[in-house]
Amino acid sequence: MSKKPLDAPEIVTFGCRLNSYESEVMRGHATAAGLNNAVIINTCAVTNEAERQARQAIRKARRDHPDARIIVTGCAAQTNPDQFQKMGEVDQILGNLEKLEASSFGLEASERVQVNDIMSAEETASHLLEGFEGRARAFLQIQNGCDHRCTFCIIPYGRGNSRSVPLGDIVDQANSLVENGYKEFVLTGVDITAYGEDLPGSPTLGQMCRRLLALVPGIERLRLSSLDPVEVDEDLWGLIEHESRLMPHLHISLQAGDDMVLKRMKRRHLRQDVYDFCNKARQLRPDVVFGADIIAGFPTETDEMAENSRLLLEECNITYAHVFPYSERPGTPAAKMPQVRGDKRKERAANLRAVGAANLARHLGEQVGRKLNVLAENETTGRTEQYAPVQFDFETEPGNIVFVQITHTDGKKLYASEKATSE
Repeated sequence: MSKKPLDAPEIVTFGCRLNSYESEVMRGHATAAGLNNAVIINTCAVTNEAERQARQAIRKARRDHPDARIIVTGCAAQTNPDQFQKMGEVDQILGNLEKLEASSFGLEASERVQVNDIMSAEETASHLLEGFEGRARAFLQIQNGCDHRCTFCIIPYGRGNSRSVPLGDIVDQANSLVENGYKEFVLTGVDITAYGEDLPGSPTLGQMCRRLLALVPGIERLRLSSLDPVEVDEDLWGLIEHESRLMPHLHISLQAGDDMVLKRMKRRHLRQDVYDFCNKARQLRPDVVFGADIIAGFPTETDEMAENSRLLLEECNITYAHVFPYSERPGTPAAKMPQVRGDKRKERAANLRAVGAANLARHLGEQVGRKLNVLAENETTGRTEQYAPVQFDFETEPGNIVFVQITHTDGKKLYASEKATSE
């Protein structure tokens, strides 16, 4: 039986918040081009598993929509277009530069593969979005690319060198989204603490955030994506201490908690830097919680090195631990190092996740009985200022910030039985 064509472009997004932002740009371009019967797969290249999931999604899209145009883009398409070129299900492959150009979405694509040299990108184009499909919060792209070359990471080859969005463009985008009802904003990029190094006057991330909040008073909540713990500037520390609109939830680009592993990763921080960052943030903002990305089973990692990472998660009380077993990326220096066995990687990842789960459960337990402001992500669920998930027993409009009474927790999320009436 033939399946009905899509009446609007369908976007399947993998990976980071920057990809989520760019998916909305592509949705606008495809819709404007009249490319309604299309599925766009926006891929991630961080791990082998991410690429496997993308290939699986492509096959599923072709089964579900046999007559649709299937476009594959994102970091995996940029770094390894050949793997998708071999797939008969794929009609078009776009690189990370091409996917943001309206001309790429014409009904008649001149070339099946359009992937140019990402290192040629010298600036980040501004795209004025009106909203985000099915999302209560808005993403603001402030930066793209990365000038660092961590030994495990393929992303600079998918994103290019670091380049920043001028403040005026960020303010224009934020004003447009505030007018459309968005209250919470997430600043996104690949290496946001590098913000401004390529702009006139070299403004820092903290300076940009301070000016953004002053120029767009309609921003009720501001969140930062991943931070390097040794690159937080004094303006940003000032906002952490004094600015209530900056949410008390900081996500650290950690990767490991052992100095030798961090050096072999070619990271910019050491173990003590993370302790110092967390201690200072807590002194300035006692209610702050932390998330962190961490890799289990990096090449050459011993049991003792793995234990150092586990202890750091425990002692710094990392509430949201995003744990990834190490995944070899062809062409990276780490792929040539002595590898840890796959079962060891999984075992160490499980140990790290157990610490993160215990930290989260403890944090959620401390919220029971409190009255909290929660951003509704859909009619019945939301997030606190510290990003804890909340289940409502009432319905509200997505995007509303509701004041609720927290009644209990199951160790994974909070439950709110009724709207609180006063603070």
